[in-house]
Amino acid sequence: MTDPALMGVAELAGAIRGGQLSAVEATRAALDRIAAWQPVVNAFVRLEADAALARAADLDRDAAAGRWAGPLHGVPLAHKDMFARAGSAMTGGSAILAAQPQPEPAPAVARLEAAGAITLGWLNMSEFAAGPTGHNIHFGHNRNPWDPARVTGGSSAGSGAAVAARMVAGALGSDTGGSIRLPAAMNGLVGLKPTYGRISRAGSMPRAWSLDTIGPLTRTAADAALMTAAAAGHDPRDPTTTRRPFPQDPAFLERPVAGLRLGLPPGDWMADATDEVTAAVAAAMAVLADLGMAAAPVAVPSLDPFFALGDAISKSEAAAAHGAWMRSRPQDYSVHVYSRTEAGFHIPATRYLEATALRGRFLRQFVETVFTEVDVLAAPILTFPVPTIAETDEEHTAAIPAMVARLTRYTRPFNYLGLPALALPIGFDAAGLPMAVQLVGRPFAEPLLLRVAHQYQQATGWHRRVPALPALATAG
Repeated sequence: MTDPALMGVAELAGAIRGGQLSAVEATRAALDRIAAWQPVVNAFVRLEADAALARAADLDRDAAAGRWAGPLHGVPLAHKDMFARAGSAMTGGSAILAAQPQPEPAPAVARLEAAGAITLGWLNMSEFAAGPTGHNIHFGHNRNPWDPARVTGGSSAGSGAAVAARMVAGALGSDTGGSIRLPAAMNGLVGLKPTYGRISRAGSMPRAWSLDTIGPLTRTAADAALMTAAAAGHDPRDPTTTRRPFPQDPAFLERPVAGLRLGLPPGDWMADATDEVTAAVAAAMAVLADLGMAAAPVAVPSLDPFFALGDAISKSEAAAAHGAWMRSRPQDYSVHVYSRTEAGFHIPATRYLEATALRGRFLRQFVETVFTEVDVLAAPILTFPVPTIAETDEEHTAAIPAMVARLTRYTRPFNYLGLPALALPIGFDAAGLPMAVQLVGRPFAEPLLLRVAHQYQQATGWHRRVPALPALATAG
């Protein structure tokens, strides 16, 4: 049988349900994988091995008695360390939050566990979800399993590294300006930023409450669909959540995509892309066209105003959330997170109010302009190779603000608009580093994006490639 650590969410769930694998065996395989890879990628900040094994044993007893918790029964997961767990603390990648036990669990995680998932532990991240690279001076920098000298992308950095290294089958992250899609793109994963309000944010550490979204990082679109189905839904603790249902039967993924309209990335979006990225995006569009999608250019409004307005909201809300700590505990922030957050104090209230007031109008105009012409819009995520940890280290490199803007140029605008967007792996460059494209849809079109991504993955094999454990790590 395939090593359970190499199985995805759906495959693990099927093997456990079919009796080929126990939850304890799946959990032990994940723990063995974590032991081998943690020194390489630094993905975990806390591991709950004993509790996970005990839960796995309970789930196996339930299965033997014919009691199944749900579609994720026995599947080991881990999550970005920004979700509350009753009686324990989350770090948020910071030196501040760890001393603050949480009273109630985050519903996003609790719903996955109610569906049968096992939480193995909590994953490293950019400090206070404030960076797109995965640097963290408090818990150590996150490192990319495809090349440990490279960044993982942030802020859901450990989530990207852990799933790519096959330490867990899937992980939750959060996305305020690209923090699910960037680590997914840089680690060769599917990363789903849902529509604003699709998944509850109660019990999760906010970065900017009117932009924050919660979503999965997985190896396949089918895995992301299973996790989203379990986590999504209205939550009284988060009044922004929708009552719009998400399909519980993954059979929707198998519906052909022939006849759907695909908007190709505008030329100016690809103007600064490397030849390898340009070729990979073109090849991915050709695969979708071969599947029957009608691919054509589409007129798209400039993303620059959406980026600027989203940036104003993000900085303003972060400053409001952190003001008390920044005054009383400035020494507990890294320099770059403090300075990036401090910028929010200098944004006029009128600018913030303008940014929030314009969102509805811009969203309506975007949908009417773009999504009357196409069903899915393709966009770049990263137009250049995954950068190194050294060249993006904000403690030692002065040119970082421009790099941060470049990293989030094609992700932050869709947070401002609140639209669903999915990172889809489309190959590897000559250095063996992942490349990706972004699929964007109408509000609450996550099932459509997942269906297109699934059909693409069925026609290709990029998601089956596994990073090799560096020899240096095995040498001790």
